[in-house]
Amino acid sequence: MSHHIEDYALIGDLHTAALISTTGSLDWGCFPRFNSAAAFAALLGDETHGSWQLGPLTGQGTPMPATYRRYVGDTLALESTWVTTDGTLRITDFMPPSEHEAHTPHVVRVVEAVSGRVTVYSRLRPRFDYGLVRPRAIAVGNRHALVGGPDALWLDTPASTTVRDGVLCSDITLSEGDAVTFTLTYRDSHHAPPPVIDAETALARTLAYWQEWAAQCTYRGEYHEAVIRSLITLKALTYAPTGGIVAAPTTSLPEEIGGSRNWDYRYCWLRDAAITLSSLLRTGYREEARAWAAWLVRAVAGDPSTLQIMYGITGKRRLPESELAHLPGYMGSRPVRVGNGAAHQLQLDVYGEVIEALHRARLAGLGVGETAADLQIALVEWLEQHWHEPDEGIWEVRGNRRHFVHSKVMAWVAVDRTVKLIESGEADGPLARWRGLRDTIHRDVCDKGYDPQRNTFTQSYGSTELDASLLVIPQMGFLPPDDKRVIGTIEAIQRELSTPDGFLLRYRTAGHETGVDGLAGDEGAFLACSFWMADDMTMIGRVNEGRQLFEKLLQLRNDVGLLAEEWNHILQCQVGNFPQAFSHVPLVDFAVALQERSTAQTTSTLRPVPTTGEAQ
Repeated sequence: MSHHIEDYALIGDLHTAALISTTGSLDWGCFPRFNSAAAFAALLGDETHGSWQLGPLTGQGTPMPATYRRYVGDTLALESTWVTTDGTLRITDFMPPSEHEAHTPHVVRVVEAVSGRVTVYSRLRPRFDYGLVRPRAIAVGNRHALVGGPDALWLDTPASTTVRDGVLCSDITLSEGDAVTFTLTYRDSHHAPPPVIDAETALARTLAYWQEWAAQCTYRGEYHEAVIRSLITLKALTYAPTGGIVAAPTTSLPEEIGGSRNWDYRYCWLRDAAITLSSLLRTGYREEARAWAAWLVRAVAGDPSTLQIMYGITGKRRLPESELAHLPGYMGSRPVRVGNGAAHQLQLDVYGEVIEALHRARLAGLGVGETAADLQIALVEWLEQHWHEPDEGIWEVRGNRRHFVHSKVMAWVAVDRTVKLIESGEADGPLARWRGLRDTIHRDVCDKGYDPQRNTFTQSYGSTELDASLLVIPQMGFLPPDDKRVIGTIEAIQRELSTPDGFLLRYRTAGHETGVDGLAGDEGAFLACSFWMADDMTMIGRVNEGRQLFEKLLQLRNDVGLLAEEWNHILQCQVGNFPQAFSHVPLVDFAVALQERSTAQTTSTLRPVPTTGEAQ
């Protein structure tokens, strides 16, 4: 594909999602769920692997990039506008959302001539099973069905449509004020044809849904536009029937162009989902938090020893990883993977992230129930026996297990928050013993994970490498921001892990050699880590520096406000799966934290000075 990752925009219906490029091509779409086999996989190959091109017909016969794009207000309806020599064309793309299990996915594309007289062309070529299955086109009255194996897509449009070499082709000339609609509906092939929906009504309901949802946001700070777009994106990554949250709607968008660091992110990482829950809670979205907590309890079930770091959107445990050899990959980045072999890794930090999310839910007054409290106690009972073991860590290394400092810090978080739960009287547990365990883990980290010569914590016990995940130490309350070890760690990471444009690597990779993560190859700056650095800067009093880094990160967003996982400073483009929850969450968190600190400082400044005789 010739498109940069940031050329794409997201539409979705809370069951699945699709990516549409600046030229109007739908190049990624999985139906009926996020983790279904893609019917449109041109993103990882070319148009022959499934695409739907829609836009103005040019004399050169090549797709024309939109002049500008935007989402319609605070919604997930995408509006692309082309200003051509013949006139101005506008396409509104959307998927009607539904929170119900019984849902039929629709992609609706409304084409309007704003001015002049414009010829529009549509080339619809889905290819089921990640581009392997070319469907059979069947005319059914004035409708067209594309059927292949268990899958079927139905096209409804008043535009004259013909079949050419397996492609549904439509060409229509629109004059100012004219409009034509294309609606694509997924259906299991053995089911009856789906009913035809009214596009105008569907658009009105879609806009109303997202506007009402966005209006619940309690954040009113100076970065409202960036925050609300990130929150809408996070909501769009939610599988509404269960409350599960996928890390991203894509697979195998590379961390290095042409490299092999390509992973399937269409699953629910407990870590990513937990921090997403925290962001939603901080901005007023309690129902999403409650739904995720219920999903968590169901997914983990009764035995914490079988806890996985990720699950399917319904709580499914088996996510076998395989490679799709027939797909050339995004810009030649192979292999293309489906499933994820990291599902059964030991990542001790996950216990801390999950328990921190439940802790925040309780602080927010969200009733997560006795079952969640019982689960938390069971998780710490297991962690008590295993926290001292090496693991694969937050970055899911595929090399040898290590005693990662971040994992130990998050194990401390799990125990600390559970001690607080017991102290509150909401659960029973061995309070004195777990207070001692909390102190033991803290001493262990400070003794074995800190390098006094360099005044910095290190990636793992006994190592000299740095790791940007250490930036969460003050954020989690493991040590206060003014502790010299915290400041030294922040400064060391900034000095040794920064790219030339000031963003952060997770850790140093080894190029053609095998690195600490067990992989060869390099990667871009990790955006979440860069947001963490901005937050840490403000925590240690370097507020202007933190704000400048944050605003610099905002400039990396594409034209509709979306971020991938990483930033390639050499090619100056986004890399990694897209859009990425793990990038949008810390964006929200920084903006909210900045507002909270500003409010706290204002309140402190305005507090009356006690007069003589008053309590001091």
